[in-house]
Parts: sequence; structure tokens; C-alpha cells
Amino acid sequence: MRALVSVSDKRGVVEFATQLSKMGWEIISTSGTLAALRNSGLEVTNISDVTGFPEICEGRVKTLHPKVHGGLLARRDKQEHMAQLAENNIETIDLVCVNLYPFEATIAKEGVTMEEAVENIDIGGPSMLRSAAKNYASVSVVCDPDDYQKVLDEIRTYGNTLPATRLSLSAKAYTHTALYDSHIATYMRKAAGLEEKLFLQFDAVQSLRYGENPHQQASFYRSGQKVAYSVAYARQLGGKELSYNNIQDANAALQIVREFSEPFCVGLKHMNPCGAGVGADIAEAWKRAYEADKVSIYGGIVAMNRPLTAEVAALMKPIFLEIVMAPAFEPEALEILSTKKNLRLLEVEMNGQKEAQKQYVGVTGGLLVQDADIDCLAVVAEQCVTERKPTEQELVDMNFGWRIVKHVKSNAIVVVKDGMTLGVGAGQMNRVGSAEIALNQAKNAGHTEGLVLASDGFLPFDDTVELASKYGVVAIVQPGGSIRDEDAIAKANEKGIAMLFTGMRHFKH
Repeated sequence: MRALVSVSDKRGVVEFATQLSKMGWEIISTSGTLAALRNSGLEVTNISDVTGFPEICEGRVKTLHPKVHGGLLARRDKQEHMAQLAENNIETIDLVCVNLYPFEATIAKEGVTMEEAVENIDIGGPSMLRSAAKNYASVSVVCDPDDYQKVLDEIRTYGNTLPATRLSLSAKAYTHTALYDSHIATYMRKAAGLEEKLFLQFDAVQSLRYGENPHQQASFYRSGQKVAYSVAYARQLGGKELSYNNIQDANAALQIVREFSEPFCVGLKHMNPCGAGVGADIAEAWKRAYEADKVSIYGGIVAMNRPLTAEVAALMKPIFLEIVMAPAFEPEALEILSTKKNLRLLEVEMNGQKEAQKQYVGVTGGLLVQDADIDCLAVVAEQCVTERKPTEQELVDMNFGWRIVKHVKSNAIVVVKDGMTLGVGAGQMNRVGSAEIALNQAKNAGHTEGLVLASDGFLPFDDTVELASKYGVVAIVQPGGSIRDEDAIAKANEKGIAMLFTGMRHFKH
């Protein structure tokens, strides 16, 4: 039995080859791997001694030879194949252990050149993997060091790997080469300015109990690159397994949290914030988020951008929540919340990650791709379009409301005051309907003076301004851009309301 071993990732390869050798396998290898194996004291055959041809072109050509691929591809159950091997003095190769040049790691380096990238495109490796994978009926193909022990155990027990294992290894090898080629294709197409194809790579995290509803199957995948503010890369410290809806809600909450640098907390239900607040510390932020809507937060998601303290944990404990997320949990806080066995506690990386990302949304038969909406312009006094100018505190609240409303389903209206939400109107078919919901929520909670209103899109008529004036709104922030902006401005002047146009809308569908 012969094994061809040629790897870039040399984790465990010396021990793997040593164990194969002890079981009577001949080991064939190439340049770098050959040196590593021989330095360990192993007897190894140089690939050039097998092919009768030297490595050429600085190692670009070394395994592309009939004595390699004939030995891999010949079907052992076909007499004509085996006869042709004999006629050409070719021996079979029964196992290939190969992984590929680190192309992805190379292009991830700052300042990498096209020349460096191209030199890390593996040619012989993928060819050997594909040949061995195609002939999995007779050949074991190993591209992942994590599979070394299983392969060794089966060879030791049965004399060879089992057919089912070889099929699984074959599928894994084709996946390995497919991902590898997609990285290269994406890099080269970007350099060439081509956009006709989109390759996405995601790794399975878990199979979910069901999707949005019990009759829908669902799975959870994550991208290969770790990012901040991601539930996919969160560390679960306690509670039940996450559900499909939990993951959706958790993601929505984290996108709101990333808007704030000051201590901030948000409660969320059905992908819309039900209460949010900033404070001098995380305890004050939590109190404001909870006080904003004590009813809707029941069974909701909570996320904060500061370590969760024992004080906050004690305040949360009596409330039924599905998930609590924070960048860290104090030991005492974990002890308090861990008594609630079903409460999911997620530790989430919240440093940085402000660069542009892509957002993918599936539609029947297609996929929409856009830049994620991570920009949010600061609200400043110079944006005022009315006679009345906002006070300093109103500007602070406008900035707060503006960062919240962008994460509410359109049409969206948010009413705020003193660093907390007082009313949230989400997803109505007309904007004044959303305003009525938000304003009534604030009124029913006893807030009827000095309110600030934020709208994710422009106000197409003056009706929202008229309504807002009746509920104690003194300042409005909106994108502007309607052909009837002057009507809204005139109504605001009539009612003594300060209005600012940001010039940027934040629809969320």
C-alpha cells in the first residue's frame, strides 16, 4: 500500500505518516513535506523517484504526471486499467494526504500583490485531491488533519478505510477544492472588474428544531470570517438552544447596539425595539430600556454594550426574557441569571467592526445583495429648516431617536425624551398611522411634553406634524426630500416645532 503525502498545513502530519509507515505503508512525498518527514527519521520516497522526472519551474510542476494520476485514477476492478498500469510501469497509490497552498490567508494580508497571490494558487494539490476523490472506491483522500486519527484507526482495524468513510472523505475533498477555487475566482474576478457571479461560503453551526413555524425545517450557518456584533460567533453561557426566531431577533438587537458608544441597552420583540435607553452606566441604561415598555419586553431579547453587572442581573431576574446579550458577564451576574434554566445568555464580541459589509436577502428564485446600512449621520443644528431651533438636549435626543428609528420596520416613527424611547410605531402602511401608535404609547405612559419624534423616511404631508403637535412633540428629525417638504416645514413653524433634515433615509423592509 502506498500513500502520497504533500501538505501545506503540517499539523499532525509527521505522526500520521509515521503510523502509516509502521503499518507497512510506503510513503511518497514532495519537497517541503518530504524534508519534514525525513527530518523526523522516516523513510520517504521522493516524488521525483516515482515519476522519473525532476520538480521544475520552482516547484510549479512536480505531481502532474501519469505515474501519479494513473496510480490514483485506475479502477482496480477493471482488468484493462490494471494492465495499462503494468505496461507503463505505474504502481497504484492507495491514499492521498494533501491540503492546499494558503491562498485565502495570503490575500488577507495587508498590501499583498497579485504576484504573491498567484504564486499561492495550488495546481498539483487540487488535481491530486480530485483524482483521488473520483476514485474513492479504491483510494482514501485526506485533506483535513482532524480526519487523521479516524483513518489510522480504520486501517489498523480493517486493513483499509471503510467504503462509507472513503465516500465521506471524497465529498470533503471536493468541498475543499470547491471552496479553494471560489476564493481564487472571487479574487481574480474582483481584480478584473467582473461581477457576473457571486460565491458565498458558510459553515453549518447547527440544525434548528424548526424555522419560523414548527412545520418549517431550518439550519443555521455562519460565514468563514469572524465578525463583531454577530450572534453566529457568540458564546452561549447558559440556557436552551437558540431557535430560528431567537437568532433573527438577536441579530436585530445587535445591529441596534452597534450604533452606540455610550452605555446603552435595548429590549426587542419581533425584530423591532420595544424599549431602548442610554445612561451614565449600564444599570441606568437598562432601567430606561425597561421603563420604556414594561409590557412588550415580556418574552423579549435584551442586548447591552457594557459588561452585565450583578446589579443589572438582579433587576432582570424577575422578568421573563428569552435572551440576554452582553460583551461580558460578571461572575455574580452569571450566578444570578443561571438560576433561570431556559434563559439564553450570549457573550458577544462588540469591538470595532464598522467597515462596510454586504447584506444578503433571499427571494424566491433569487438573492438581493446590498451594502449593510451601517452609516448614520450625526444630527446637528445646521440641519434645522424651521424658525425654531432645537435646544442642546433636543439635539441629543434627536441623535438618540435617529439611531433607533433606522432599525424599526418601515414606515417607522420613534418618540423619545431624555435618552429613552417612549413610543415606537413600526411597519404601518402609512406614516401617520405609525406616528399615532408611537404618540399614543407615549401619552398612555404619561409623557405629553417636550417630546422628540424621529422618522425613518420623509413626511409626505403635514399631517404627521399636525398630529405630533397635539401630543407634545417639540422637535422632529427626518430625512427630508419630499416634493411637499415646504408643507411640513410650514406646519412646524405654525406649531413652534423645530425640524431637522438629515438628507439620509433609513428604510428597513
